[in-house]
Amino acid sequence: MASGMPGGRERVRAKVPATSANLGPGFDALGIALSLYAWIEMAPADETSIALLGNGTEGLPSDKSNLLYGIAQRVFDEAGVRVPELEIAFAGDIPLARGLGSSAAAIVGALGAANALIGEPLPRDELFRIATEIEGHPDNVGPAIYGGIVTAIWDGERASHIRLDVPAGLATLVAIPTYELLTSKARAALPETYSRADAVFNLSRAALLTAAFATGKLDVVRHAMQDRLHQPYRAPLVPGLSRVLSEASARGALGAALSGAGPTAIAFVDEASANGRKSELETFLREAMSVSGDGRDVELRWLAPSAEGLVVEAASDRLQDALSEGGLAR
Repeated sequence: MASGMPGGRERVRAKVPATSANLGPGFDALGIALSLYAWIEMAPADETSIALLGNGTEGLPSDKSNLLYGIAQRVFDEAGVRVPELEIAFAGDIPLARGLGSSAAAIVGALGAANALIGEPLPRDELFRIATEIEGHPDNVGPAIYGGIVTAIWDGERASHIRLDVPAGLATLVAIPTYELLTSKARAALPETYSRADAVFNLSRAALLTAAFATGKLDVVRHAMQDRLHQPYRAPLVPGLSRVLSEASARGALGAALSGAGPTAIAFVDEASANGRKSELETFLREAMSVSGDGRDVELRWLAPSAEGLVVEAASDRLQDALSEGGLAR
């Protein structure tokens, strides 16, 4: 059982939102939290057990080699606390390997739950630093922790961020293909070097996009979401992406981007100026992203941006029971 846990809790449950990273030009620097969630529950135990309740978790380790257990032990080590045996449960609505931050949600949820279990000795900014170190870049873990829109940097030792409120009326439509695209494969498609012209192109648009979000000037989003650093090189891995990027703004969207490393595409919409064109945008994204041609291999979801990031609370029941009884707040 646990030792040295002042202020800790017997059982905790973390709720973490999905995220979309890059948002076009903000490669490894910009991200937004979305209203799709994962839950990680932890309690001290006599013997470690890990229940993986989410879809797509088949084949993942359910012993101490599991990432969630390892991350929890990292928190305990940082705090100088021993909790060698844990009861862990994971469930999620975030599809795996689709570019919606499933790995970031798992990392952030495990950090937050482990920290709460021992009385929250680590401040949230320290959790952000650890999460960024584990993930390798801050664009997903930032909004997963803080919610809203996050712009962040990582120099290999320190992670810094600024959180922005989501502009009023900003909505998102995601097109999620049924096939997976591993981040490692998407990163392998990128070149080792870029021209000065391409670097300036992206710098100017990332700055403009961040300013547009900060000021609510959504009319410039379609111009600000252009990118030359990653999407042109990843487009061959995602059928239909090039068409989505070039045509979505003519189909009712403010702009569109590859969500994270893909293969999901995300389109931003201004609710005030959509003018009943949501169905047109839905039809376009389904047709453009479908590999089979019938659209059944693409799931469309309207996801509201999530102002709230990581939330950790004491749990009075087990995650599996809460799932079966419909007691998880979404």
